Amino acid sequence: MQAKAIHKSLSVSASTKNTQEPNPRRRESLLRLLRHREMLLALGSGALMLAGWGVSGWSREFSVMLYIAAYGLGGFMKAREGIATLIRDKDLDVNLLMIAAAVGAASIGYWNEGAMLIFIFALSGALESFASERSRKDISALIALKPETALRVEEGGVKQVAAADLAAGDLVLVKPGEVIPSDGIIRSGGSSVNQSAITGESIPVDKTAEDEVYAGTLNGEGALYVEVTRPAENTLFAKIVAMVEQAEQETPQTQRFIKKLEGRYAKGVVFVTAALLLLAPFAFGWSWQHTFYKAMVFLVVASPCALVSSVMPAMLSAMSRSARKGVLFKGAAYMDLLAGVKVVAFDKTGTLTTGTPVVTALIAADGWDRREVLSACASAERLSGHPLARAIVSRAEEEGLELAAAEEMKAQPGWGVEAVVEGRLWRIGKADLQDAMLPDPLRAKTLELAEAGHTVSVIQCDGRYAGLIALRDEIRPEAKRAVAQLRQLGVTAAMLTGDRVETARAVAAEAGIDLVYGGLLPEDKVRHVGELRARFGQAAMVGDGVNDAPALAAASVGIAMGDGGSGAALEVADVVLMNGHLERVADTISLAVRARRIVKQNLIFAGVVILLLIAGNFVQGIPLPLGVIGHEGSTILVILNGLRLLR
Repeated sequence: MQAKAIHKSLSVSASTKNTQEPNPRRRESLLRLLRHREMLLALGSGALMLAGWGVSGWSREFSVMLYIAAYGLGGFMKAREGIATLIRDKDLDVNLLMIAAAVGAASIGYWNEGAMLIFIFALSGALESFASERSRKDISALIALKPETALRVEEGGVKQVAAADLAAGDLVLVKPGEVIPSDGIIRSGGSSVNQSAITGESIPVDKTAEDEVYAGTLNGEGALYVEVTRPAENTLFAKIVAMVEQAEQETPQTQRFIKKLEGRYAKGVVFVTAALLLLAPFAFGWSWQHTFYKAMVFLVVASPCALVSSVMPAMLSAMSRSARKGVLFKGAAYMDLLAGVKVVAFDKTGTLTTGTPVVTALIAADGWDRREVLSACASAERLSGHPLARAIVSRAEEEGLELAAAEEMKAQPGWGVEAVVEGRLWRIGKADLQDAMLPDPLRAKTLELAEAGHTVSVIQCDGRYAGLIALRDEIRPEAKRAVAQLRQLGVTAAMLTGDRVETARAVAAEAGIDLVYGGLLPEDKVRHVGELRARFGQAAMVGDGVNDAPALAAASVGIAMGDGGSGAALEVADVVLMNGHLERVADTISLAVRARRIVKQNLIFAGVVILLLIAGNFVQGIPLPLGVIGHEGSTILVILNGLRLLR
């Protein structure tokens, strides 16, 4: 039932895009906001405030009753939060300041102004809460797809078991329209799989035998037999859930500073308010009522509501937008750090490249037929599980060559393989330029291919050289575009790889990367990340393998490739590219810069408004309603400014 409901909602979502409605996403967000619990309470408080004002000329007692109801409806949650902070942390916050100001206004007969303060304060709080919850929903939408059960294939048939009980090696049946219960490899069947909740891809991906699938993704129209590769607690799905939980705990440095300042600032406001109440009648000759009024206006306009709301709505909105595009942050702190990144270091294999080698050239020696040589090589390599061997076999199959049975196949560790094919001994292994028996034409070609970044193997038959075969891990199609986008942002790209320097330089040249460091061990990568940080400032590292994990941890921001990335890389990284699209690195840095710019705008605007209102209160005098509108209005404006990042 759950899978059918999800499938139906996905279908409806897809069909909606073809309607003539100008912006269904925006309308849906507005409706969700209006249904939000805190927003309903705030609007109810506003309605009661207007009703109290409306009947004030007819019955003051009834008007006061409506105002009290408005206070209770709009201020209860904020009062509870303020009291909890006071009891738990022994500290004051803006919630208690606002409640105190509203009660103070009511105590001198300004019921409407106090109710207005409560209403606008509750409204701004509802907007901030909505931004926070919207971010959590976008980041953890996949949790609703958490697989509960699975159909495990056993000797006696198919048995329904808890998804948590699945172990690596189990074979499960996934029927059409069902949620895939675990990470695994398709062993039989084909279907389209909607993996938007995991990778952010909006279009279902066609999957066939030997393709990888993820827990929490939705199977399409075909049945699949999937071999489980990871237990439930180690699936990509489980790691994402853990990241979401961690994201809710992390806050940017700016926000931590403001929260720390908030308590001291609030105490300062209370102290100045008390000083006004005690000293102003004697120092300035004000009446008690005038003094109390001035003190209440000061309490309202000096409260740091807008400052407190300047950071998190913007950061959470940026995280929410990134999540919809398949980029997950472990916390808003890393969004803030990413905005200052000046250099991005990439791993090569599996990050800038696909991680799957392909045959790029086969050169037959004089007197040898190219197709015969390739067929014999593939026949000899067919039983090997080495990635280079699989690439040779795939190339022979693509060219439609028939493979003969190989006998006496032996692996030569550190060199290659040998096997007898149709009575002849074939050997395929690492090229050695120092071998005096290597013909000069093949020697020159080997040197040329190696300098171009290819892995070159020599082919021998019965002791004679039959040719060369070159393989290379192909660069991702989007790598060059991603590096160019970083350069446009003023961010330098670097490569850190354990591969040979010649290969690294060739790939870097193709991608447009200037800083290249090859032949590195994991500890060397950590050292180079440190050097990049010392040279450029903030540095990000993008990688996918276990050997990248130390460098990811050492970088200012570690970014892991989610499609096929190792568990270690995903655990230590601060950001995960769920669909592996490298262009998202530049897009996300650009978004982080925009978020930081909006935060600065908010802080400057909020600070200026507070200073102007305080000065206006003492120099000229500000009516309490104007102070309420100026202060709380600025709070709403900074929140709305941050919410722009949701678009």
